[in-house]
Amino acid sequence: MMIENTSGLLPLGRAVLVEYYEPERKESVIVIPDSVQERSVSLEQRARVIAIGSHCWPDEEPRAKPGDYVMISRMAGYGCRGPGDNKLYRFVNDRDIFASITHIGE
Repeated sequence: MMIENTSGLLPLGRAVLVEYYEPERKESVIVIPDSVQERSVSLEQRARVIAIGSHCWPDEEPRAKPGDYVMISRMAGYGCRGPGDNKLYRFVNDRDIFASITHIGE
C-alpha cells in the first residue's frame, strides 16, 4: 500500500522517514495509566514508513517500503515536525528497522 508523503520532508541517503502509530484499542482491553506504564517502551518502537532514502539497504533486499508498519530501535534517529503537515516524524537509519509488523489488528 503506497501512501502520500505530506510531511514536507524527504529522507536522503540511508535515512528512513517514519511516524509513530498506536494500534486501536478495543473496549475489552485493560488500559494501564501512563503513570504506571512507560508508554515510550510500547509505542515508540511501532512506526509506519512514510518515505525511504535512495541508498537504503544497498547490499540486501529492502526491509520495508512506504506504507509498511515496522518496529524500530527505541532510541533511534532524530524526531522533528513536518513543515508540510505539522505532524511528529522521526528519521531513522535503515539499519534501525529490525522487524516488519504483519498483523495490525482489526
